[in-house]
Formats: sequence, structure tokens, C-alpha cells
Amino acid sequence: MSSLFPAARPRRLRSNENFRSLFQESEFTLNDLVLPIFVEEEIDEFVPIKSMPGVQRIPESRLAQEVERYARAGIKSVMTFGVSHHLDATGSDTWQENGLVSRISRTIKSAVPEMIVMSDTCFCEYTDHGHCGVMHGAHVDNDATIENLGKQAVMAARAGADVIAPSAAMDGQVKAIRAALDAAGFTQTPIMAYSTKFASALYGPFREAGGSALKGDRKSYQMNPMNRREALRESLLDEAEGADALMVKPAGAYLDIIRDIREASNLPLAAYQVSGEYAMIKFGAQAGAIDEHRVVRETLGAIKRAGADLIFTYFAMDLALSGI
Repeated sequence: MSSLFPAARPRRLRSNENFRSLFQESEFTLNDLVLPIFVEEEIDEFVPIKSMPGVQRIPESRLAQEVERYARAGIKSVMTFGVSHHLDATGSDTWQENGLVSRISRTIKSAVPEMIVMSDTCFCEYTDHGHCGVMHGAHVDNDATIENLGKQAVMAARAGADVIAPSAAMDGQVKAIRAALDAAGFTQTPIMAYSTKFASALYGPFREAGGSALKGDRKSYQMNPMNRREALRESLLDEAEGADALMVKPAGAYLDIIRDIREASNLPLAAYQVSGEYAMIKFGAQAGAIDEHRVVRETLGAIKRAGADLIFTYFAMDLALSGI
């Protein structure tokens, strides 16, 4: 028993709902959430993602109406992922003027100009091997890949993307993209770096959602989940290269990393509640093991409490429709 008891009674401030609300330290609102979406070309109907109940691939032909629906619900920002039917060894469709990356941004900005479009800048959904860049033998060529990332970023910005979000986990990618954007006149387009991205087992459902052709793994370029000091170093390197905001991915198993980066950097910090985190909550709720409504709020609240300023979550639309 504490020597301060009975004078110290923390339960005094928990005795009723008004007290609990008044003294709550952390909270999140819809303004803090970004909705990731998957857009597939050359299909007519929505495609349910079996491993992510409630999430669907959006037919490109119905993207405008879907984004209008998000806006009416109060969603203010989306992260866009394309599901391409035009794969090659380098993901060259991503830097074509009328490629899927460009079309997605143009469609959204035309339908809902005020929607913030964050364009995921990578190649894994556009290459026939499923890796995030140019392959030389069994390895991804870092320097050839960052050159192509610059081309993709410029094309996305030209199509109206508000934020470039490089997720390829290549060394020097932020510096290369910043240089390419500036040279093309997009000096005001910010970079949201996937600055600390782990080679996580929690991405499994995303592979189904994005139609990934990957065989093998990405451990040679995404981070070892057991490394804490390196995680901080990765984000600080991206800050030094010119990132405007940082990100930790995944979120829930890496709250210590979110806190480390929050204490070391003054940049805006995001965290991505990834597909596996979403699926575990959904399937746990379906099994009757947990209360989905409460667990979603608890997990997102924990991410915010750890230091994230914004959260990427597939629950954003559910929360918007429920009034959060």
C-alpha cells in the first residue's frame, strides 16, 4: 500500500462519467484518421476482401461515387493503392501520364476537390514479381528504384495528389523524390514518409487486397521487427532527407517505436493500423471474443496516446458512420 494512502485516492477522478471525460488525457477525432482504399482497374463490381471483412476493392469506374460517399460521412483524407492489370518488371505503369496511379488521383480530385489524396508511392502492386522496385537477380536494386520512385511521384503530383507517400523502403528514397518533385515545380507537395516500416507478419491480408504477386519476402529492405534503435535511425534519416511527416508501420505492436520517434522529432507523426490488426479485431468480434466498438476505440486511442498525430486505419469509415 502506498504511504500516501488514504490522502492519495486516484479513484476520486474516476467516480462518474463526467469526471472520467473531464480528466481524459488522450483522444482522437475523425480529423486524425486517414482511410486507405484499394482501386482496381478493368472491373465492374466491388470485390470483397475475404481476409478483411467489410473492406472491398473499388472498381475504378465507381471510384468517384465512392469518394463522394466518404466525404458525406466526414472522411477528409484517403491513402490510395492501385490494383493494376498492367504489370511489368519495373512497375512502369506508375509513371505513365494515363496510368492507374494518375487516374486515381485525377478522379478523386475531380469528384471531391477538398479530399486530401495521399498517393502510396511504391511498385509492389505494379510489378510482375511483387517486389517494391527493380530486380537485379534476387535483389532489389536500390538506386535504380529510387530514380523510378521520383518519376512516379512527379506523375502523381501532376495528377493532383496532395501528398506523396513513399513506402518502398529504399535508402535515399525521400531525398530522390524531393529532388524530382522540386525539379518538376512541385515544391509545395509534401512527402509523408513510411519512415519506419517493419517486415511484419501483419501485412498478410493486404497482400490479398492489393493482389500482390510476391514470392519470398521483403526482409532485405523492410526493417527487422526486433530492432528498436535502428527504427529510430530510419525515421531520423528520412527527416534529414526532407520528409515533411513521418510514419510507423504497423502501429499496435510498435507503440514503443512511435513514442521513441515522437520524443526525437518535431515532425508530424503518423501510424498505420495495418490489415492484420484490422482483421484480428474483425474476426475476434465475429467470434464473440471481443466488443469491436470498444476495442477499435481502445487500440486507436493507444496509438494516439503513444504519440501519433494521425492514424491510417480501415476502421475510419465505420467510425465516421457511427459518429465516432
